[in-house]
Formats: sequence, structure tokens, C-alpha cells
Amino acid sequence: MTTTHAHAPEHTPRMHMAKLAPEVYKAVLALEIASKKGLDPSLVELVKIRASQINHCAFCLDMHTKDAIAAGESVERIIQLGAWEESRHFYTEKELAAIEFTEAVTVLTDGFVPDEVYEKATEQFEERELAQLIAVIATINVWNRIGVTTRMVPGHYTPGMYK
Repeated sequence: MTTTHAHAPEHTPRMHMAKLAPEVYKAVLALEIASKKGLDPSLVELVKIRASQINHCAFCLDMHTKDAIAAGESVERIIQLGAWEESRHFYTEKELAAIEFTEAVTVLTDGFVPDEVYEKATEQFEERELAQLIAVIATINVWNRIGVTTRMVPGHYTPGMYK
């Protein structure tokens, strides 16, 4: 006898931010496009995934894991990202610096980004790249806060659908 288990029902979004505040949505989208300039697309997706994990943004996790896979990122590296400190050998030193920096910028419970984390990032990134990385991290945190607050529904995104 086969037992099937129904999935929990899908929640509904609280609101559709893009429809209700289109100017804000367009501004954040413009920031998104500008922030990625000059950075490796794979690194950008790893950063977005890690911030989204920290912020519990299911919609952004759905989007950025799918985008990363579509761009050639391995499932293994995406899975290990949640435990990157124990899985360092999956990533380059530059990626590790970006991931650690992402955590420090995303979780500001101490009120600042620690000097040692910032220094590691400056060793791996040129100053202009680091400025772009800060912008990517800030932007994904904006998207995460919109997604979590408005309860955007994960599972329906397909890579490239917002281009």
C-alpha cells in the first residue's frame, strides 16, 4: 500500500509591492542592475543565496538558487553554502571572503562589520569591486526584507523570467 502525503497549502502574499509601489520597485531594480557591474556572476549568486539564507527569504532563495544553477553553479556548492565554514574547500579564498563579508554586512547585531572581516575582503577584492560587493549585499538585503515582509511565494520562479 502506497501512502501519499499532501504538501502544506501554499500561503498567499500579503501584498504585491511592485504593483502598489512601482517607483520603489523600479528604483530597487535599478540598484540591483547597477550593483552587479564588474563582479563575477557566480560570486554574486552565492552572496545573494547566503544573505537570503540568513534572512529566511524563501522567495529569494528559490530565485537565486535557480539562477545559480542555470548559470552553471553546482548544486553541491549551493547546498554547502549554509555550512560554508565547515565546507571551505568548496570555495575559493575570494568567495570565502565574500561569503564572510556578506554575513557581517547582513547581520549587524554588533553594530558594525568587524575589522578582520573587512580586511579579508580588501585582500581579495580591488576597492571598486569591494564597493560593488557592498552594493550587491545591501541590495539583496532590501529584496529579502521586501520578500519576507510581503510574504512573496516561492516555487514559481523560472530563471530569466524578470529580465
